[in-house]
Amino acid sequence: MGVPAEDPRARPRMEKALEGIRQSAVTAPALRPLPFSLPARRLPALPAGLPSLWLTPGNQRVNNASRMENRIVHLAIIMDGNGRWAQGRGLSRLKGHEAGTRAARNIVEAAKNRGISYLTLYAFSSENWKRPTEEVQGLFAILEGFIDREVGKLMENGVCLHTIGDLSKLPVMLQRKINETKEKTRGNGGIHLAVALNYGGRDELVRTVRKIVATKAAPESITEESLPGFLDTSFMPDPDLLVRTGGEWRISNFLLWQLAYTEIFFTDTLWPDFDEKALDGAIAWFRSRQRRFGMTPEQIQGKDNP
Repeated sequence: MGVPAEDPRARPRMEKALEGIRQSAVTAPALRPLPFSLPARRLPALPAGLPSLWLTPGNQRVNNASRMENRIVHLAIIMDGNGRWAQGRGLSRLKGHEAGTRAARNIVEAAKNRGISYLTLYAFSSENWKRPTEEVQGLFAILEGFIDREVGKLMENGVCLHTIGDLSKLPVMLQRKINETKEKTRGNGGIHLAVALNYGGRDELVRTVRKIVATKAAPESITEESLPGFLDTSFMPDPDLLVRTGGEWRISNFLLWQLAYTEIFFTDTLWPDFDEKALDGAIAWFRSRQRRFGMTPEQIQGKDNP
């Protein structure tokens, strides 16, 4: 199994995790739990007007302001329904994927304008290789064309591109264009866009375990705080809201670790039809939710001391 090209922005996080594990493994008594933990993760480059957020053990967000009003820092989307959208119009499935890229471009801009700092789009799963070869190759061609056309727009809108998943299995030319675009946009701070390519949640966890085993860390030194430093998503907080379009009610092997406390919104709208109005509907639903993270409603409302 290949390993994706390393993102230099994730290196500081990884090095901190490794150093903490090494020190714990050397200094702790045998067979005793280690007091290992990573520093609380602070979110970089938050848009003006959003409060500072701290991530507690288990990557839970706890913040006095956000207890009273839900705020979306990280939005994740399973973009489903391109093929059905096309077939309903008598078009090829690839025409549906082309329409899906246009929807993605619009949602990236809409998310940025709504103060969302991180947006993750599920573009190609590790299971999508099972689709017809013609469709898979066509998808990769669409992605290459999208990058060629949109890199200028990404720079103009301050989009910082990331990827999650195992890129090593993608066509070499596509890998090169992705990595060049990531490097070109790495200094942008308008919104962090993570595109999941050849990504599967179980595959990510397997690769994460292999990374940890390679450090020769003591088993008891691996904690809920240290493990996220080895995930593909180590550079960003867990999603606040997951949206799945297309009418299916499942998460399809997406962000299995990261979705532990994520609110999940399912809609029948097919992805090419998911526009700003649909996004606002999902955001309004999210704001109606009370996020407890294991606490009581009274604690959240400040009526009781946690």
